[in-house]
Formats: sequence, structure tokens, C-alpha cells
Amino acid sequence: MEQKKFKRTTVTAALPYANGGVHIGHLAGVYVPADIYVRYLRLKKQDVVFIGGSDEHGVPVTIRAKKEGITVQEVVDRYHNLIKKSFEEFGISFDIYSRTTSKVHNKFASDFFRTLYDKGVLEEKVEEQFCDEVTGEFLTDRNIVGTCPRCGAEGAYGDQCEKCGATLSPDELINPTNKNNPGHGLIKKPTKNWYLPLGKYQDWLKKWILEDHKEWRPNVYGQCKSWLDMDLQPRA
Repeated sequence: MEQKKFKRTTVTAALPYANGGVHIGHLAGVYVPADIYVRYLRLKKQDVVFIGGSDEHGVPVTIRAKKEGITVQEVVDRYHNLIKKSFEEFGISFDIYSRTTSKVHNKFASDFFRTLYDKGVLEEKVEEQFCDEVTGEFLTDRNIVGTCPRCGAEGAYGDQCEKCGATLSPDELINPTNKNNPGHGLIKKPTKNWYLPLGKYQDWLKKWILEDHKEWRPNVYGQCKSWLDMDLQPRA
């Protein structure tokens, strides 16, 4: 198959959570392969930009803050700087290494959401979500555990069973409990979210991926195909 040529190649790699340092597994599995590819393109005098950054929005960050008894901002400031320094010392040659709390990231994400919202693309839903009965804190799917309704495994998360691989929702768990505070009960409160109705674009996505991009790596192509073979669900 003829290789496509691009005016510019943008390379990125999975954003590490700013809740701890990077280790050799991170480097070997993600960042070294990306860096090798970028260096190869540079040697060929191609226009390439290598972009990365710390993910400062996520459950792992809040968990770390609670464990250390400090604020979320203190956590992300500490570990972003530690991660950035580690990449520099190891020689990972990012052109840009940023963070998700940066002003440019905040503006781009806000503009992206606002564009879809103004065009009426997003669907608004009010749903009930599990909360900590004592603190009133909304709990993410990963902070709710219970018995898997498919295989009966204990300790299944509210989004997935690690034993059988089934995709779940917290409501499907048998005897769900609060992972953060096992002694605190669970209650439900209404919450409003906006969803992207992926199902409306399924036919277009099938053509664009399965027909127009067969040159993708087999594992990436296969994963996308497995999702497209099922009905795509709205995503928040």
C-alpha cells in the first residue's frame, strides 16, 4: 500500500497523570518509542512536532491529594515539575511539554465544548449519580466497587470488571460500596451532563476509519472496528 505523505507530522504520547513520577515501564512502553520515531523523522528533515503534557484532571490526582493531606493544586504542581524534569534528564525530546491546567489548554477545551453546544450537537441529560452519604461528594465509576453481575467477581469497578473484562455501569453492580470510604453509605443525587451522540455519526465513522484508513496499525484498526461493530453509545 502506498504510504501517505504529510506536510507536517504531529506526534503525541499518553499524558501521564500528575499524581506520581514516571518509571521505566512508562518510558519503555510509551515515550521511548515515540521519541525514536520523532528523531527518525527529524533525521529525514521532515516537519515534525512532538507534544506531550501532564494530565492534571482525574481521579488519581484527587486520591493522591487526600493521601498526602494537601491540595490538588499542590499535587499537580509538584508532580508535573517532577515528570517534566524526568523526561528532560532521560532525553525525551518533546518540542512542547505542557499541562492540562494551562491557559491555552483550558481555552481550547472550552471553545471546543462551546462550539458543539452552540451548534446543538450535544444532548443534555439529568441523571442520578452515586454520592458519598457523609461528605456529599460525587463518586466516579472507579470509586464504586461491587460484585460483577456477569461473572460474580468481587471488587469489580463501576465501569469495568477486571476479571472478565465486561464493561459496566455503577447501577449494574451487585451490592455497590464506596471504595474511598467503605464505612460511608451511598446515596444518589441528580446531576446534569452533556453527551456527544456518537451513534448519529456511526455510518460516517465506519467509512472514514474502516474504508478510508486501512493503513492504520492492525491493533489500532482492530480496536476501532470492534467498537464500530457495536452500536456506539453517547459519551459524556
